[in-house]
Amino acid sequence: MTTDNDILHAIYQVISDRKNHPSEKSYTSSLLTGGIDKILKKIGEEATEVVIAAKGGVEREIIYESADLIFHLLVLLGHQNIPPEAVYDELRRRFGISGIAEKAARNSSPN
Repeated sequence: MTTDNDILHAIYQVISDRKNHPSEKSYTSSLLTGGIDKILKKIGEEATEVVIAAKGGVEREIIYESADLIFHLLVLLGHQNIPPEAVYDELRRRFGISGIAEKAARNSSPN
């Protein structure tokens, strides 16, 4: 693996495999079979742990908790059948655009 998104892709592939071939010994399988509420609860917990780690200012803890959050976001994407590339595309679309302008355009667009 040579690029940052290679590891994300590899993790997503494992998540997809666990979704298609659940295992009682797999934490990922337990999240996926637990459904959206279980996944969202974990994302909320992990996001809070990132906030606490950042507040504490210990770099290693911030990195560790951020990795946990990213993993659980990938589980959510897998559960919803959304490839990580869709998120990368959205980030590319936003790149170079003011966050204020992008949000204003999003809020004024009809859904």
